[in-house]
Order: sequence, then C-alpha cells, then structure tokens
Amino acid sequence: MPPITAFLHTHNDARHLGRALESLRPCDEILIVDHGSTDSTLLVAREYGAIIRTSLPDPSIAEHLAQARHEWIFCLLPTETLTESLEATLFEWKLYTPGDVAQIPSAAVVVKDEAKNSGAETATSTRLVPKGWRRWDGPLPQPDPRSTLLQGDLLRFGPEAL
Repeated sequence: MPPITAFLHTHNDARHLGRALESLRPCDEILIVDHGSTDSTLLVAREYGAIIRTSLPDPSIAEHLAQARHEWIFCLLPTETLTESLEATLFEWKLYTPGDVAQIPSAAVVVKDEAKNSGAETATSTRLVPKGWRRWDGPLPQPDPRSTLLQGDLLRFGPEAL
C-alpha cells in the first residue's frame, strides 16, 4: 500500500485552505511550506494536522520534500479541492503494491476552474509524483507526457468564489 503525502505551498490562504485540506482524506500526511503568512493560515493548517515548514530564503522543493515521510507526493494549490471521484481514485491507488506503482513515472489529473469557467476543463496537470521528482514549475510538478491520467478532477476556486 503506497501511502501519499499531500504537499502545498501557502501564503495568507486562510480563507480557502480548509476546503482544500478537507478534501485530502486519501493522503496519509499533509506537508505545508508556508511563505510568511500573517493571517490565520497556520492555525487552519494545524487544525488539519498538517506539518508546517517555513520557506527557506532560497527555497529548494527537494529540500522540503526530504521532510516527507512517504514516497508519493500529491501536489495541490490552496485554492483547489479533490472531487469525490478523485478521492476514490487515490484510495484505490493505495491498494496497489509498491512494486505495481514503481513502474508509473507520475500521475496527472484534469483541473477545472470553478471560479472562472463554470467547471470548464482548464488543463491536465501532473500532480502525483515520486518523492525524488526534480522537475518543478513553481509549487507544482512540470508536466510529464508519460503521466498516467487519474480518474476524477481537481476543482480550482478563486477567492471570489467564497
């Protein structure tokens, strides 16, 4: 059973972070890298049992991921949530043996922007990666054309959707 660490970057995201963390039920650990929040972001994160790391002056995602306990990392923005079908897919993922998933380089999901496009598909995005992943685009993994597409979607909500 390959456990999953959820990985998020935050900065003054208290208004929508709880919704994101609530949807991470399939994850065995939540690791948050905070970039100097001055609102109640850290309080919300602690309520969900997240492990909080302060961003380093010259941040290296690999350094932050070294703190993760698990070999598979699911990356999420604080303004996103998993749909029930994606949650179910991640629970199914955890039924595989480590040998089964070792052959999978990464996994992608469809991201739908609920705030701007009324649920229209915006992109397929690589989100589930091995801990040693080295290709990043800001807080998210760079797209990988070899990614396995997971069933279910990520919903993106902007602050105006609250």
